[in-house]
Amino acid sequence: MMEPALPEGLILHPDGRPRCWWAGLDPLYVAYHDTEWGVPEFDGRALYEKLILDGFQAGLSWLTILRRREGFRAAFDGFSPEAIARYTEADVARLMADTGIIRNRAKILGTIAGARAWLRIEESGPGFSRFLWDFCEGQPIQANPHSRADIATETEVSRRIAKALKAEGFSFCGPTIVHAFMQAVGMVNDHLTDCHRHGACAALARA
Repeated sequence: MMEPALPEGLILHPDGRPRCWWAGLDPLYVAYHDTEWGVPEFDGRALYEKLILDGFQAGLSWLTILRRREGFRAAFDGFSPEAIARYTEADVARLMADTGIIRNRAKILGTIAGARAWLRIEESGPGFSRFLWDFCEGQPIQANPHSRADIATETEVSRRIAKALKAEGFSFCGPTIVHAFMQAVGMVNDHLTDCHRHGACAALARA
């Protein structure tokens, strides 16, 4: 008897668990899919780091960034906004010479501007985490996609967040990048419903 076909966008791994197609078989990517992607993140510094890395990803694969994440963390002082906000042209030159990161001057300058914006948001309101999570009323959105075709590349919420971030001084944060960011930090649960991580992330949202 033939096994029933998997929903489009789902792959069955050798360990017998179905996963979202994008995880592929690379162990680093699979671990990221299984332990980080879609898990609700409320720490403001961690949210800043992920938003910046998603900006660096523009035009590249996320796996490229993931393989260099520790290099980014070392180069950018652990993504401490307080430290990055004080960067000077000498730091920009240092980063442009660092082979452990993606050397893009506009994105480096955007990281510094974003750190300064992060500090303003922290100092003038409820904080960066609340600033972002208020757009989805503090609760992860359960998208419940059944197939790859059901997953949006941007939404009305991601468009509103992108507009608000740009108004605060962030760059490389268009609606598509912001939606990818929201998926990653659990603001939206976009694991396919038959992926083994969908239910776990939904349970974290309820908790």
